[in-house]
Amino acid sequence: MASTLVGNASQGPARCSMLAWRVHKFGPPEAMILERVPRPDPGPGEVLVDVHAAGVGPWDGWIRAGKSALPQPLPLTLGSDLSGTVAAVGSGISEMAIGDQVFGVTNSQFLGAYAEYAVASAGMLAKKPSSLSYAEAASVPVVAVTAWQGLFDHARLEAGQTVVIHGAAGNVGAYAVQLARRARLRSIATAATKDIQYVRSLGADKVLDYHTQRFEDEVKDVDAVLDLVGGETQIRSFQVLRPGGKLISAVSQPDQHRAKYHGVTAAFFLMEVTTERLRTIAELIDRGELKTCVGVVLPLTECARRAHDVGRPTITAEREDHSQRRGRGRSHRARLNSG
Repeated sequence: MASTLVGNASQGPARCSMLAWRVHKFGPPEAMILERVPRPDPGPGEVLVDVHAAGVGPWDGWIRAGKSALPQPLPLTLGSDLSGTVAAVGSGISEMAIGDQVFGVTNSQFLGAYAEYAVASAGMLAKKPSSLSYAEAASVPVVAVTAWQGLFDHARLEAGQTVVIHGAAGNVGAYAVQLARRARLRSIATAATKDIQYVRSLGADKVLDYHTQRFEDEVKDVDAVLDLVGGETQIRSFQVLRPGGKLISAVSQPDQHRAKYHGVTAAFFLMEVTTERLRTIAELIDRGELKTCVGVVLPLTECARRAHDVGRPTITAEREDHSQRRGRGRSHRARLNSG
């Protein structure tokens, strides 16, 4: 389940230093150190965000443990998803101004958000959905964009087609089910027994209990599979695709020999957050067509390590001192406050 980090309000951009959760050597959550570091300045194409909430996802744990697929030189500040207000702008920025409420991702390295201030690429930020709190907004970027890209940029699904969504009660899966419903796709979701009703409430046309049902016995000739689980589930998914269908994984590279044997396309993709995609998602949220789900709220200065221990979920950090708790497997975030 998810956690939220909450801290004290900062004293403003005039401060020359800030608190940040740093990693000097890769390892378990205990490797994270809260320390005071110089406040960064934005470069060309960047903005400095006064962080109100910062997302904590599984990828943060991989980076902390030294298991990231990307080179991550030490020391580093953890965190990618964030929301807050623009505190300063670098050169070449025309669409954002100091005081704007924004949400998005820091950079392509997924670093820097577990802090009072974070430098972020302007091309990976957008105006915060007006209907969301900072904590709710920080829970959105990576997982919602991943769901969007999997369904539309890679599977290229259109109204009337059928998609199997594995891990439908999870962070990405919950958005994928909602986006599929909005796009008039027929969605067949797999989930645990305890999450069946939740996934149905998101709009799935059919929900299979992976504890009691083998999806390959229930489903045939679908247009696409969105794999958010990997492993044996991914291997078995080839059986349910129609000839020419697509298996799209956000987890691991599919077996290309198996794909050729079944006459389908199979691909792994890395999520890419852009301002354009964030704007689209923000509009859907403000129109009530996408719902967020925020989990536990924890103080930044006390509980960042605990957040990494709570099921290794996605977490957001904010300056609002409140919390909610949802069931395991659902979309989770933690809020972080700095000070």
